[in-house]
Amino acid sequence: MSAMTPPVIALRAVSKRYGAKEVLHGVDFGIEAGECVALIGHNGAGKTTLLKLLLGLTRPSGGSVRVEGQDPVSARSAAARRGIGYLPESVAFHDAMTGLEVLRFYARLKGEPLGACGGLLERVGLNEAVARRVGTYSKGMRQRLGLAQALLGEPRLLFLDEPTTGLDPSLRRRFYELIQEIRGRGATVLLSSHALSEIEGSANRTAIMREGRLVAFGTLAELRLAAKLPVRIRVAVRPGMAASIAQDIGAKVNLLKVNDTMVDLTCGAGDKMDVVRRIAALGGPVTDVDIAPPNLDEVYAHFVGEGRPL
Repeated sequence: MSAMTPPVIALRAVSKRYGAKEVLHGVDFGIEAGECVALIGHNGAGKTTLLKLLLGLTRPSGGSVRVEGQDPVSARSAAARRGIGYLPESVAFHDAMTGLEVLRFYARLKGEPLGACGGLLERVGLNEAVARRVGTYSKGMRQRLGLAQALLGEPRLLFLDEPTTGLDPSLRRRFYELIQEIRGRGATVLLSSHALSEIEGSANRTAIMREGRLVAFGTLAELRLAAKLPVRIRVAVRPGMAASIAQDIGAKVNLLKVNDTMVDLTCGAGDKMDVVRRIAALGGPVTDVDIAPPNLDEVYAHFVGEGRPL
């Protein structure tokens, strides 16, 4: 993408106040076309308020919000909303309607052909429940029906708030496969989730919110670098060799655990290659080496503080 191409989503010094309470403070970031950006933070961090601003459901108290170059609350943005799909955290459908009837209802509202509904329900794994009333659906099935309505019309922008709630592991995996398919045709995805291990491999960049402020934004590699968290290394050795191997590894490491066949240690990210070379030079007594950089859970804990509930 050209450096001159404006971002699809742009927030500039955005604040939001409800009465005397300010829930967003100077939030500033942009999302490029085709990106999947994860929006994470503890409860009350401002994630849902940000989504409402992007959807045009509320106005900022300060700063500017632009979606595809338009103010989402302006009259000119009405046509552009047809290119947006949204899955809220809590989906609610009429229990007396069938899954197919629900999706056809939303297709009419969006001006989409009804013939696409059956295929969408199949994509989300509801092809055998299209004629069942929604009142008989499990929580996971309702969530999949909500995803189907969000995908109506092949949206250019997809806003997803806790989209995998109630889904079993196989369906969660299928959900992220769908996200990759959607991005493959150029769509942009903003995904708010508490399931950090799930989104770690799916998002291009991550926005971390704390108490209404954006405290970090970037790729996982950039966030790791900014956090300066240690790298974990586990060295498997021949029986009885762990103590001498731990001594031979030398400086720039923090030994966590040494037993008969294993040495667990940490080192700084900048020292990792030097430490790995020293381990490799030890030769035969070393049988395996496992290197674990900080994961998204650890990066999140660094930026928002330990003990904060997601």
